[in-house]
Amino acid sequence: MTHRQKRLNSLLREVISDTIRKEVKHPDLSELFTVTDVSITSDLRYAKIKVSVIGTDLAKHQTLNALNEAKGFISFHASKQVVMRYFPELTFELDESVEKQLHIDELLQKIEKEKKARNDN
Repeated sequence: MTHRQKRLNSLLREVISDTIRKEVKHPDLSELFTVTDVSITSDLRYAKIKVSVIGTDLAKHQTLNALNEAKGFISFHASKQVVMRYFPELTFELDESVEKQLHIDELLQKIEKEKKARNDN
């Protein structure tokens, strides 16, 4: 990944997140979401947006569908803030890494409690 791609990924993550929060008014869009990562292709034509959503599976899928339905709107508003010859086509995906990390943390805490319980006996 080039330095330019890294800079664009960071800038797009910030701009797209702000655009979604301020401009997108969709009833299925959860308020408990975070744009966790943006990965733009080397030709700068496509960008994969990873979104973490806290909530039920239904809320996650509704949020993802709402974002994919609004991707043209999001691109239009974000392109006003990021000057590029061609604004990349956006694709939204769920980022499960946050939930996986929380699950691992819970398991580690459980193991630690079991160790303490054994040591106390």
